[in-house]
Amino acid sequence: MNRIAFLTSHYPALSHTFVQREILALRDAGLAVDTFSIRRPCPTDPRSEIDEAEFSNTHYVLPPNLLRLLRDHLSLLAVRPWRYVTTLIYALTTRPAGLRAFLWQLFYFVEAVVVWSEMRRRGIRHVHVHFAMACASVAMIASRFGDCTFSMTTHGPAVFYDAERYLLAEKVRRSVMVSCISDFCRSQVMAFARHVDWPKLRIVHCGVDPARYVPVKRSAVETAGSVRLLNVARLSSVKGHAVLLRAMARLSQRGVDVTCTIVGDGPKRDGLERLSREMGIEQRVTFAGAVSQDEIQRFFDEADVFVLPSFAEGVPVVLMEAMAKELPVLTTRIMGIPELVDDGVSGLLVPPGNVERLMEAIVTLAGDAELRRRMGAEGRRKVCQEYDVASNGRQLLAVFVDAGVLEQMPDDAEEAAHDRVTERGYFPS
Repeated sequence: MNRIAFLTSHYPALSHTFVQREILALRDAGLAVDTFSIRRPCPTDPRSEIDEAEFSNTHYVLPPNLLRLLRDHLSLLAVRPWRYVTTLIYALTTRPAGLRAFLWQLFYFVEAVVVWSEMRRRGIRHVHVHFAMACASVAMIASRFGDCTFSMTTHGPAVFYDAERYLLAEKVRRSVMVSCISDFCRSQVMAFARHVDWPKLRIVHCGVDPARYVPVKRSAVETAGSVRLLNVARLSSVKGHAVLLRAMARLSQRGVDVTCTIVGDGPKRDGLERLSREMGIEQRVTFAGAVSQDEIQRFFDEADVFVLPSFAEGVPVVLMEAMAKELPVLTTRIMGIPELVDDGVSGLLVPPGNVERLMEAIVTLAGDAELRRRMGAEGRRKVCQEYDVASNGRQLLAVFVDAGVLEQMPDDAEEAAHDRVTERGYFPS
């Protein structure tokens, strides 16, 4: 049976539900996927029933079982002493400068032995990683012991800010395949990778299951000029919440009836709540905190417009969710977002950090219910055509086969995946 491992930093994770969806899509297409995670998820995070099931069946590297850890290292040292020593040297020399980087790379080596040993016990010969940072370092080191290969999905933008520290070029060199979530993402990887490695770079979108995001029929009688905004994002500086609050404050001063529900949690929550009070809009802004995937549907159903004024993004899956619910989206013209959102068609794109342009877009959408309806319908159409997780899962399967990770496609996935691969603009190998 075709079988691979998926390795992530935290699994299941509230902010990375797209990883779980991809895993489930691959399983539905006939691939056996074992989930590995460096750390356990936060016990206070909301979990759905699927999260609970995935949690029970995931192998966690940390915190380590010290006896098993010692056994794994001694066993590998006894079976492959030369490879153990040379891989340790590789790990400690292929790293950024500094004592801190030295220590982190040593930790990655220790974790890589645990991952490799568990894969060997299960008869798994390939590991795929989401994000090209710490987990990819662990997988890259594990692959050097032999008996397994690794591939990764790159998202950005964080890894592109310091590609040398994250050893991006080296990871691309040693991987058998790199899945990029957008054309923009692929172009950034190309900027750091060797030309000879460009054929490894394949575009495979993240996605959602449109059937799980059924649109609701919104009221035909709506108050002119009023609008209910929804934002779902981690409360961190890069998501641009402060810009949104400033825009709402100015609109409120002008008499525009705008309210916003902000779903999510993070380090900036206290500061954002304080900012809303200072600007006198605390009655117009609701901080709902983190919610599970089972609960999020209600927030989509009660909103008129989804807004995400981020400063940096890959291709936000939460935008796909909102579009699948036939919500018009208001977001920033950055990075991979224009590949998902067609400006003026399925939503509105504004410059990042520009309060005035964000205000203008909110007013435009608030005053035209028919425009919102039309954009919502176009958004769902786009997601169904290009960001359906089932189709993209089959496409990823085809990429695995093309890269030699899998011997053949599961019978029920082969035809559909072949169609998707031939549509994409891959570099010829």
